[in-house]
Amino acid sequence: MFGGLIAHRGTVTALDVHPQGGVRLRVAAPEVAGARTHGGAADALTDGVAAKDSIAVDGVCLTVVANEAGTFVFDVVPETLARSTLGRLVVGSRVNVELSLRLGERIGGHLVYGHVDATAPVIAKEAEGQGHRVALWAPPQLQCFIVEKGYIAVDGVSLTVAAVRAGQFEIALIPETAARTTLGEKGAGDVVNLEVDPVARYVVNAAVPYQSAQTTSDELAWAYEI
Repeated sequence: MFGGLIAHRGTVTALDVHPQGGVRLRVAAPEVAGARTHGGAADALTDGVAAKDSIAVDGVCLTVVANEAGTFVFDVVPETLARSTLGRLVVGSRVNVELSLRLGERIGGHLVYGHVDATAPVIAKEAEGQGHRVALWAPPQLQCFIVEKGYIAVDGVSLTVAAVRAGQFEIALIPETAARTTLGEKGAGDVVNLEVDPVARYVVNAAVPYQSAQTTSDELAWAYEI
Protein backbone atom coordinates (compact mmCIF):
# COMPACT_ATOMS: atom_id res chain seq x y z
CA MET A 1 0.00 0.00 0.00
CA PHE A 2 1.25 3.47 -0.91
CA GLY A 3 0.20 7.05 -0.30
CA GLY A 4 1.03 8.66 -3.63
CA LEU A 5 3.49 11.15 -2.13
CA ILE A 6 6.72 10.81 -4.07
CA ALA A 7 9.86 11.51 -2.06
CA HIS A 8 12.37 10.17 -4.58
CA ARG A 9 13.12 9.89 -8.25
CA GLY A 10 15.23 7.09 -9.66
CA THR A 11 17.05 6.39 -12.90
CA VAL A 12 16.81 3.20 -14.95
CA THR A 13 20.33 1.78 -15.26
CA ALA A 14 19.59 -1.56 -16.96
CA LEU A 15 16.82 -3.55 -18.64
CA ASP A 16 17.83 -7.17 -19.08
CA VAL A 17 15.32 -8.92 -21.33
CA HIS A 18 14.31 -12.46 -20.38
CA PRO A 19 14.24 -14.95 -23.30
CA GLN A 20 10.61 -15.86 -22.54
CA GLY A 21 9.47 -12.28 -22.02
CA GLY A 22 9.70 -9.88 -19.13
CA VAL A 23 12.73 -7.94 -17.97
CA ARG A 24 15.01 -7.59 -14.98
CA LEU A 25 14.81 -3.89 -14.19
CA ARG A 26 17.48 -1.97 -12.30
CA VAL A 27 16.68 1.44 -10.86
CA ALA A 28 19.32 3.58 -9.15
CA ALA A 29 17.90 5.53 -6.22
CA PRO A 30 20.81 5.75 -3.75
CA GLU A 31 19.12 8.25 -1.45
CA VAL A 32 16.46 5.64 -0.63
CA ALA A 33 18.88 2.89 0.33
CA GLY A 34 20.19 4.21 3.63
CA ALA A 35 16.98 5.29 5.29
CA ARG A 36 13.25 5.05 4.80
CA THR A 37 11.78 8.44 4.01
CA HIS A 38 8.28 9.72 3.63
CA GLY A 39 7.14 13.09 2.41
CA GLY A 40 10.75 14.13 1.85
CA ALA A 41 11.89 13.85 5.49
CA ALA A 42 14.03 11.02 6.85
CA ASP A 43 12.41 8.82 9.47
CA ALA A 44 14.24 7.38 12.47
CA LEU A 45 14.07 3.99 10.74
CA THR A 46 17.35 3.34 8.97
CA ASP A 47 16.98 -0.30 8.05
CA GLY A 48 17.04 0.48 4.33
CA VAL A 49 15.37 -1.66 1.69
CA ALA A 50 15.77 -5.44 1.49
CA ALA A 51 14.70 -8.19 -0.87
CA LYS A 52 10.93 -8.89 -0.81
CA ASP A 53 10.11 -5.27 0.08
CA SER A 54 7.58 -3.49 -2.11
CA ILE A 55 8.44 -0.33 -4.02
CA ALA A 56 6.24 1.59 -6.44
CA VAL A 57 8.01 2.57 -9.66
CA ASP A 58 5.94 5.09 -11.62
CA GLY A 59 2.95 3.85 -9.65
CA VAL A 60 3.56 0.14 -10.30
CA CYS A 61 4.02 -2.02 -7.20
CA LEU A 62 7.15 -4.14 -7.68
CA THR A 63 8.96 -6.58 -5.40
CA VAL A 64 12.62 -5.92 -4.69
CA VAL A 65 14.83 -8.83 -5.79
CA ALA A 66 18.02 -7.22 -4.53
CA ASN A 67 19.38 -3.93 -3.23
CA GLU A 68 22.79 -3.40 -4.81
CA ALA A 69 24.14 -0.36 -2.95
CA GLY A 70 21.16 1.80 -3.79
CA THR A 71 20.33 0.21 -7.14
CA PHE A 72 17.11 -1.75 -6.78
CA VAL A 73 16.55 -4.86 -8.87
CA PHE A 74 13.07 -6.01 -9.92
CA ASP A 75 11.70 -8.83 -12.07
CA VAL A 76 8.97 -7.35 -14.27
CA VAL A 77 6.75 -9.95 -15.93
CA PRO A 78 5.11 -9.55 -19.38
CA GLU A 79 1.68 -8.84 -17.81
CA THR A 80 3.07 -5.81 -15.98
CA LEU A 81 4.94 -4.58 -19.05
CA ALA A 82 1.76 -4.82 -21.14
CA ARG A 83 -0.50 -3.04 -18.65
CA SER A 84 1.79 -0.19 -17.64
CA THR A 85 4.34 2.23 -19.06
CA LEU A 86 7.22 0.12 -17.69
CA GLY A 87 7.39 -1.52 -21.11
CA ARG A 88 8.35 1.89 -22.53
CA LEU A 89 11.30 2.46 -20.22
CA VAL A 90 14.84 2.72 -21.57
CA VAL A 91 18.19 3.10 -19.87
CA GLY A 92 18.33 6.62 -18.51
CA SER A 93 14.57 6.98 -17.97
CA ARG A 94 13.64 8.89 -14.84
CA VAL A 95 10.97 7.27 -12.66
CA ASN A 96 9.01 8.07 -9.52
CA VAL A 97 9.98 5.88 -6.55
CA GLU A 98 7.89 5.38 -3.41
CA LEU A 99 8.45 3.00 -0.52
CA SER A 100 5.43 1.13 0.80
CA LEU A 101 3.63 2.59 3.81
CA ARG A 102 3.98 1.28 7.32
CA LEU A 103 1.14 1.22 9.82
CA GLY A 104 1.06 4.49 11.70
CA GLU A 105 2.68 6.58 8.95
CA ARG A 106 0.95 9.67 7.61
CA ILE A 107 -0.70 9.05 4.27
CA GLY A 108 -1.06 12.65 3.10
CA GLY A 109 -2.31 11.70 -0.35
CA HIS A 110 -4.76 8.83 -0.79
CA LEU A 111 -4.53 5.04 -0.70
CA VAL A 112 -2.70 3.72 -3.75
CA TYR A 113 -2.38 -0.01 -4.38
CA GLY A 114 0.22 0.15 -7.14
CA HIS A 115 -2.07 -1.82 -9.47
CA VAL A 116 -2.27 0.17 -12.70
CA ASP A 117 -5.75 0.32 -14.23
CA ALA A 118 -4.73 1.75 -17.60
CA THR A 119 -2.26 3.93 -19.41
CA ALA A 120 -3.23 7.23 -21.00
CA PRO A 121 -1.57 10.01 -22.99
CA VAL A 122 -1.20 13.58 -21.85
CA ILE A 123 -3.41 15.68 -24.14
CA ALA A 124 -2.17 19.13 -23.19
CA LYS A 125 -0.13 20.98 -20.59
CA GLU A 126 -0.53 24.72 -20.14
CA ALA A 127 0.84 27.20 -17.64
CA GLU A 128 -1.67 28.19 -14.96
CA GLY A 129 -0.75 30.43 -12.05
CA GLN A 130 2.43 29.14 -10.44
CA GLY A 131 1.95 25.69 -11.92
CA HIS A 132 0.30 23.95 -14.86
CA ARG A 133 -3.09 22.65 -15.95
CA VAL A 134 -2.65 19.16 -17.41
CA ALA A 135 -5.32 17.42 -19.49
CA LEU A 136 -5.22 13.63 -19.82
CA TRP A 137 -7.29 11.14 -21.77
CA ALA A 138 -9.81 9.25 -19.66
CA PRO A 139 -10.07 5.60 -20.78
CA PRO A 140 -13.76 4.64 -21.24
CA GLN A 141 -13.60 1.85 -18.65
CA LEU A 142 -12.37 4.28 -15.98
CA GLN A 143 -14.61 7.27 -16.62
CA CYS A 144 -17.20 6.26 -14.01
CA PHE A 145 -14.47 6.33 -11.34
CA ILE A 146 -13.04 9.75 -12.23
CA VAL A 147 -14.98 12.62 -10.64
CA GLU A 148 -14.24 16.26 -10.02
CA LYS A 149 -12.43 16.75 -6.69
CA GLY A 150 -11.88 13.01 -6.45
CA TYR A 151 -8.49 11.31 -6.32
CA ILE A 152 -6.45 9.62 -9.01
CA ALA A 153 -2.85 8.39 -9.12
CA VAL A 154 -0.86 9.44 -12.20
CA ASP A 155 2.51 7.66 -12.46
CA GLY A 156 2.05 6.93 -8.76
CA VAL A 157 1.47 10.56 -7.78
CA SER A 158 -1.65 11.24 -5.71
CA LEU A 159 -3.59 14.02 -7.43
CA THR A 160 -6.95 15.73 -7.14
CA VAL A 161 -9.09 15.78 -10.27
CA ALA A 162 -9.63 19.46 -11.13
CA ALA A 163 -12.18 18.95 -13.92
CA VAL A 164 -13.87 16.22 -15.93
CA ARG A 165 -14.78 16.78 -19.57
CA ALA A 166 -15.91 14.58 -22.44
CA GLY A 167 -13.34 11.77 -22.67
CA GLN A 168 -10.73 13.52 -20.56
CA PHE A 169 -9.92 14.90 -17.14
CA GLU A 170 -7.66 17.66 -15.86
CA ILE A 171 -5.30 18.10 -12.93
CA ALA A 172 -3.75 21.24 -11.51
CA LEU A 173 -0.03 20.56 -11.12
CA ILE A 174 1.57 22.66 -8.39
CA PRO A 175 5.28 23.61 -8.57
CA GLU A 176 6.20 21.34 -5.64
CA THR A 177 4.76 18.27 -7.38
CA ALA A 178 6.38 19.22 -10.67
CA ALA A 179 9.77 19.57 -8.96
CA ARG A 180 9.61 16.36 -6.90
CA THR A 181 8.16 14.00 -9.52
CA THR A 182 8.58 13.18 -13.18
CA LEU A 183 5.26 14.87 -13.96
CA GLY A 184 7.17 18.14 -14.25
CA GLU A 185 8.94 16.63 -17.27
CA LYS A 186 5.82 15.22 -18.93
CA GLY A 187 4.14 16.95 -21.86
CA ALA A 188 1.58 16.40 -24.59
CA GLY A 189 1.94 12.92 -26.09
CA ASP A 190 3.71 11.36 -23.12
CA VAL A 191 1.97 8.26 -21.74
CA VAL A 192 1.36 7.83 -18.00
CA ASN A 193 0.01 5.17 -15.65
CA LEU A 194 -3.43 5.68 -14.12
CA GLU A 195 -4.86 4.12 -10.98
CA VAL A 196 -8.31 5.21 -9.83
CA ASP A 197 -9.16 5.84 -6.20
CA PRO A 198 -10.00 2.45 -4.63
CA VAL A 199 -12.81 4.05 -2.62
CA ALA A 200 -14.48 5.14 -5.88
CA ARG A 201 -14.07 1.63 -7.25
CA TYR A 202 -15.78 0.07 -4.23
CA VAL A 203 -18.62 2.60 -4.25
CA VAL A 204 -19.37 2.17 -7.95
CA ASN A 205 -19.18 -1.61 -7.83
CA ALA A 206 -21.46 -1.69 -4.79
CA ALA A 207 -24.02 0.58 -6.49
CA VAL A 208 -24.24 -1.37 -9.76
CA PRO A 209 -26.38 -4.24 -8.36
CA TYR A 210 -28.92 -1.73 -7.02
CA GLN A 211 -29.09 0.08 -10.36
CA SER A 212 -29.78 -3.13 -12.27
CA ALA A 213 -32.17 -4.73 -9.75
CA GLN A 214 -35.78 -3.90 -9.01
CA THR A 215 -35.48 -2.42 -5.54
CA THR A 216 -37.98 -0.61 -3.36
CA SER A 217 -37.37 2.67 -1.59
CA ASP A 218 -37.33 0.77 1.73
CA GLU A 219 -34.60 -1.56 0.43
CA LEU A 220 -32.50 1.39 -0.76
CA ALA A 221 -32.92 3.12 2.61
CA TRP A 222 -31.84 -0.07 4.38
CA ALA A 223 -28.75 -0.37 2.16
CA TYR A 224 -27.87 3.27 2.79
CA GLU A 225 -28.02 2.78 6.56
CA ILE A 226 -25.54 -0.10 6.27
